[in-house]
Amino acid sequence: MLSYMKNKTQTLLTVAITLLTPLFSFSQNGQTPADILKMHHETLGDSYLPNAYNNKKTSAPYSSTHSSIRNTSIFTIQVNVDSNGQNILFDAANEPNMALNPLDKNEMVIGWRQFDNVSSNFRQAGWSYTSDAGQTWTFPGKIEAGIFRSDPVLDYDVDGNFYYNSLTITPDYFCKVFESTDGGSSWDSGTDAHGGDKQCMVIDRTTGVGSGNIYSSWTSYYSTCSPGFFTRSTDGNNSYEDCTSIDDDPFWGTMAIGKDGELYVGAGNSQSTDMVVAKSLDAQVPGSSISWDATLIDMDGYLSFGGTVNPGGLLGQVNIDVDRSEGMGGGNVYMLASLTRLSNSDPGDVMFVKSTDGGATWSSPIKINDDVSVGNYQWLGAMSVSPTGRIDAVWLDTRDAPGTDSSALYYSYSIDEGNTWSANEKMSDLFDPHVGYPNQNKMGDYFDMISDTTGAHLAWANTLNGEEDVYYSHIVPQIATGVTAISDDASFSVFPNPTSGSFVITSPENQSQLEIYNTLGKKVYSTIILKTKNEIDISSQPVGVYFLRIVNQNGSITEKKIIREQG
Repeated sequence: MLSYMKNKTQTLLTVAITLLTPLFSFSQNGQTPADILKMHHETLGDSYLPNAYNNKKTSAPYSSTHSSIRNTSIFTIQVNVDSNGQNILFDAANEPNMALNPLDKNEMVIGWRQFDNVSSNFRQAGWSYTSDAGQTWTFPGKIEAGIFRSDPVLDYDVDGNFYYNSLTITPDYFCKVFESTDGGSSWDSGTDAHGGDKQCMVIDRTTGVGSGNIYSSWTSYYSTCSPGFFTRSTDGNNSYEDCTSIDDDPFWGTMAIGKDGELYVGAGNSQSTDMVVAKSLDAQVPGSSISWDATLIDMDGYLSFGGTVNPGGLLGQVNIDVDRSEGMGGGNVYMLASLTRLSNSDPGDVMFVKSTDGGATWSSPIKINDDVSVGNYQWLGAMSVSPTGRIDAVWLDTRDAPGTDSSALYYSYSIDEGNTWSANEKMSDLFDPHVGYPNQNKMGDYFDMISDTTGAHLAWANTLNGEEDVYYSHIVPQIATGVTAISDDASFSVFPNPTSGSFVITSPENQSQLEIYNTLGKKVYSTIILKTKNEIDISSQPVGVYFLRIVNQNGSITEKKIIREQG
C-alpha cells in the first residue's frame, strides 16, 4: 500500500474559494447541509505581522479559583503567556485542543491557533505545556514559526508521547502530525498525513491489535485526496496510508476509540439535518481494507454557524466519546453538540444522545442546558467521559445577559449514563466574545476536554482578560462517582472538619484506598485506611480546599471535606 512518508513534498492544485456570508436557517435560506459545509473553511488571508510591540508589552494574566453554589470548584489560568507568566498584549489565540500524559497527569499540552498581531488573521501552530498539573504554563512559541497553520488537534499515546495535528493551506490542505517525546517542550519535524479542512484525530490506547494506531478524518469537500477523507498510521506516525472514504460523508465532528479498539466517527451528515455515527471494527487491523457501518441520528437540531455570538465561526462541532469503565455503562457511546433546534426557534441548545448497543440504535435527544428560554445561545459545547463513567459537559451560555452575546462558561455532569444531568452551574464571569478579534470575526470553532477521576480538564478560549486568549481550567464536581457508587449509608466521615491538617477518618469497608487531591487535580496524599479510626496528617500541604477520594471493592466516592486552617 502506498504511503506518504516523513517530510515528503507534495504539490496539489490550490483551491481558492472565498468564505461566503454565514447562513443560519435552512427554512429561511433554503440551504442544505452540503451547502453549509462548503461555506466554512480555512482560507489564506492576511500576510504575517509580528507583534506590534515585539511581545514586550504585557499585562497581568487572568486566573481564578472559585466554587459554584453547589460546591463544584474550578481553577482557571491563562496558558498563552510569556516567560514571566504575563499576558502578551495585542496578540490572540483560539481553537484550543489538549492532551494529557497518562503516565504522569501533571504533564499536559494545549495547542491553539496563534495570531501574533490582532491586525492580521495569519495564524500559526501555538502551544504551551505544563509539568505541575496546570499550575504554571510555558509558551515556547510556534511549531514551524512563520508557517500558516490552523485547526490544531492533539492526542496522546499509552507511552505518554504527545501528537499535534495541524493544517496548512499553503499551497494545499495537507496536514502534518508532529510528535513530542519530552512532555511537550519540543516537537519533531512532523509527518505528512494527507488532510483537509476541520480535521480530527484520535489515537488507540487499548491493548488490542490497533494499539498505537493514529486515525484522522476531515471534511470531504476540502481534501488533499478527494474523494477520500480518512487516513491512518499503523507504524507510530512514521507514515500515513492512502486516503479512503467514510460512509455518509461525516463533517465537523470528532472521533473516539471503544473498549475493544473499534473506531467511531461522530459528525454532521452532508445529506440531511441528522447527525451521523460511522463505526469501523476493522480499522484497527494493520493492512486491512476499512469498512464502515454508518447510522443517522436525529438530535433535534443541526450544525450551523454561530449566529451573532460567533459570526464567522461555528456554533460548535459534534463531540463523541465512549464509556470505557467496567461499570454498568461500560461500552456506551455518547454524542453531544451545540445545535440550532429543529422543533423550536432556539438558536442554540446543547443536545445529547446515547447508544447502549455499540452505535446500532440511539436514544431520543436530551437538552442538557436547563434554561427555559428559546432565545439564548448555548454554544461551543464539549463533552468527555471519565474512567469511572461520569460524563462531563461544558458550553458557553448567554442566559445571564439576555439580549446580548455576553457569555459565561457553564457545566453539568451525569453519573447515570446520561439519563439525568446535574443542575447547570455557572463556572466563570460573563465576557464579551467579540473582544480581541484577530481580524477574523470569530472566537474559534471548538473547545476540548479530558475527564479523569478527579474532574474535567478543559482547554477553552475567552476574553476575560480583555483579549481573545486560551485558558486551562480544572473542574471538580462535588461528587465524582466511581464505577459503582458506594451507597449513602456507607459514606466516610472526617473529624474535625474544617481541619488544621491532622484528622481522623473512618472507612465504610475493612480496607480502602484514600487519595487526596488539591484543586488542580494533583494527588498530594495516598494511603490504605481501615474500617477503624485512621489518623491522617497532611499538615505539610498549603492552606486550601482538598478532595478526599475513597476507593474500595464497592466503587469509589469523592467528597470535598478539608478546608485547612492554621492554628
